[in-house]
Amino acid sequence: MRPHSIGIRLLLLALACASIARAATHPDVATKPAQTWDKAAAARYLDSRQVWWQEWPHAQKDHGTVCVSCHTQVPYALARPLLRKPLGEAKISDPEQAMLASILTRVKLGNQAETFYSDAVHGPGKTQEARNAEAVNNALILASYDAAAGHLTEPTRQALTAMWALQEQSGEKAGAWLWQNFHFSPWEAPESEYMGAAQAAIAVATAPENYAADPKIQPNLTLLRAYLRREAPAQPLINRVYLLWASAKLTSLMTEPEKKALAADIFKKQQPDGGWCLTDLGLNQQGETAWKRHDKTAFETRSDGYATGLVVLALEENGMGKIAEAQRGVSWLIANQNRAGGEWPARSVNLQRDPATGVGKFMSDAATGFAVLALEHSK
Repeated sequence: MRPHSIGIRLLLLALACASIARAATHPDVATKPAQTWDKAAAARYLDSRQVWWQEWPHAQKDHGTVCVSCHTQVPYALARPLLRKPLGEAKISDPEQAMLASILTRVKLGNQAETFYSDAVHGPGKTQEARNAEAVNNALILASYDAAAGHLTEPTRQALTAMWALQEQSGEKAGAWLWQNFHFSPWEAPESEYMGAAQAAIAVATAPENYAADPKIQPNLTLLRAYLRREAPAQPLINRVYLLWASAKLTSLMTEPEKKALAADIFKKQQPDGGWCLTDLGLNQQGETAWKRHDKTAFETRSDGYATGLVVLALEENGMGKIAEAQRGVSWLIANQNRAGGEWPARSVNLQRDPATGVGKFMSDAATGFAVLALEHSK
């Protein structure tokens, strides 16, 4: 756990006191998490889904590369390396190697690489939106691998430079990246722009060798910080959770009172079983949802692995992992892994999907990645 300022210590004390009363209303839910979850099964699921994605015809791109997806590749890249040491693996997994080779090829190609979406097929502006989203994803993935190795490689520096080159420099979106938008939340919708900017902040702060202090990028960082702070009040809860996560990495994104207020908002949405539901994270501070069901079906109300993993991770990264709400979230994650398949449950907020299909597993891909991240950070 990170060293805390006096303010954070007081915050933890206040939250802990509030948790005692809250836990008393849920005596059937343990405040201390169970001890085990199946790491090998989680690794098998993540690897199998990465192989599926790499072989899925719809994900194929030029030069033998594949789309760098928000829901499958990004969570995989952040989570899978954390399982290597506990499983005693001597080398990077084959699916990881294939993923990284594809990303490195696309970074080298730059604007010569075909985007997943294009103006010609999907409408005006879609080429740029897709290139922007991929640039942030590439930078985040490569920075995370470099951080583990402790050295900033030239391809990662190239990916970060490409990301900055696409940042909006003026206007109402100054500091952000125009994000792909097909009204499919949470990855490709109007509110996804903010999530992308938060992930860019995480990428920059994660990059080793004190990259975030590079004088050349300070104007970009100033714009990014200003955007994230300026737009935060209007964001759905999921984006403010992403901001909380990013604030543990990059300085000057949130004050301690803002973190305390956000933690209180997060705890209000915790389910009686200890988890969080993605549907609830789509609400803004006025209780209005940013999301819609394209098939007119009802929103899910059950806890899921993506929402719970993301929330617990953000709390842990900010030194709040030991308080009762976070511990109940950890307990939910341990109790709700499918031990046979290795994955955690999650469901689309846009429409009903068959969980037995490859596409139907996209949300479980994200859920499993973030569940692993949260559980490995809970030690």
